[in-house]
This record gives sequence, structure tokens and C-alpha cells, in this order.
Amino acid sequence: MPTNKKEGIIFTTLMCFSMVLGMSIYNLFLHGGFSFVALITGLIPGFIVAFILDVFVIGVLAKKIAFSLPLNKDNKLVMILTISCLMILGMVTCMSLFGVLIEGGIPNDLGGAYRHAWAMNIIVALPLQLIVVGPFSRAILGKIQTNAATAETAE
Repeated sequence: MPTNKKEGIIFTTLMCFSMVLGMSIYNLFLHGGFSFVALITGLIPGFIVAFILDVFVIGVLAKKIAFSLPLNKDNKLVMILTISCLMILGMVTCMSLFGVLIEGGIPNDLGGAYRHAWAMNIIVALPLQLIVVGPFSRAILGKIQTNAATAETAE
């Protein structure tokens, strides 16, 4: 986990970008419109919205809720999984609406389109985050922390 502001920004950026990339690829294939151009044009605004939500809304709420639950706060795995699951729920809830609206404006059946998008996104976002993106991002952060500690010791 990040130990300072710089590490927090790096970790959040890596996690957010990886999730938006993975979910963008999934949704483009799901809707039969995958192309590199479509990926890039959706990835950039998707990343910006997801990053803002992560840093200022969902991340704050997820951590606040996780630390208020009657869990063993000393167990890192329990806290990582709890925060990750809460983040996934929050981000899928918000980004599914973003996806529905960006795809073609407000549909006639916004509620139905949103529920369908949410259901289709949660089934991929959950394993993507818990099995791929989360461990990958934590491994990269661990390497950064190790390199920083090595550089600090060498000085």
C-alpha cells in the first residue's frame, strides 16, 4: 500500500488506468465496436472521469466505509479485499452510467440500459481488479518502494 502522497498518486494512476483500459477493451468487444481509435477516444475521457471519482469520491467513501466496518484492521489482506470490493462497487456504479451516456446520449430506457450495463460490468470488473489489476499495481508499487529504500540506503 502507498506510504506517502507520491506513491498514492502513482498507485492510483496505475490502478485507475489499468482498470479503465481493461474495461474499455471489454466493453468495446462486448458491443462489437473494437478498434484502436475507439479505444483511445474512450480511454482518455474514461480515465479522467474515473481518476476524479477515485481520488475525490469513491476512494474516500470506500476507505471510510471499510475502516468503519467491524473487521480486523491489522489483517492487510482483509482490508485490501474490503477496500477493493467497495471501490469496484462504487466505480462500476458510476462508470456504468458514464458508459451508457457516452455511448449515445440519454437512451429512452435509461434505467434498463443502466442496469444492464452495471450487471455486465460488475462480472468483469470484480475479477479484473482482484486477480489482475490489484496484484499487478501492488507489485509495481512494491518495486518502486524497494527501489526508493535501496536508493535511500545508498545515500
